[in-house]
Amino acid sequence: MSAIQLNGATSGSVTLTPPAVAGTNTLTLPAKTGNIITSADSGTVTQTMLSTNVAGNGPAFSAYANASQTVSSNVFTKISLQVKDFDTASAFDNTTNYRFQPSTAGYYQVNGQLLLVGTVSTTQGIVALYKNGSIYSRLTDLNPSAALSSNSSVTINGSTLIYLNGTDYIELYGYYYLGTSTFSQAGSSSITSRFSGSLVRSA
Repeated sequence: MSAIQLNGATSGSVTLTPPAVAGTNTLTLPAKTGNIITSADSGTVTQTMLSTNVAGNGPAFSAYANASQTVSSNVFTKISLQVKDFDTASAFDNTTNYRFQPSTAGYYQVNGQLLLVGTVSTTQGIVALYKNGSIYSRLTDLNPSAALSSNSSVTINGSTLIYLNGTDYIELYGYYYLGTSTFSQAGSSSITSRFSGSLVRSA
């Protein structure tokens, strides 16, 4: 086995040693100026260094409510989500604003779920996504043929793809019509109001 040694202008050297395998292997370097990062390098591969169609290790979060939230009829209300399953980029505020604000620009898959506990008068439930304080999408608009029975519950959910520029933020809102309803926690994280999202394609 032969090797090629490249000596530095003043000191140091780099040795290229071919693998001890049969056949011919080709290393093609692109016509670009830059550095090659190896597994021993201290450099960091960032999201912006990846191709535009590679999500990589982008932000992702999942949060849910751990308490019932009584809201007024006929008004969109922000949902309080106090518990995080995970938050890979620390981009979801689960204490004050209950919003997701990732610093990585890109296209995000977002999911919202509401557990609506209604009354005999409740005839409509909406899961809505707000972007920068304004409604962006009605993920689901439920209009049952008959009002909910007393203290009955229904889970409504929806999802969408949304572009966030690195400073944009999104929030989960709920709406119901008539009666005195709550968006509720029902004893476990899987049966409650939930909000989640992840980067699927960088900008």
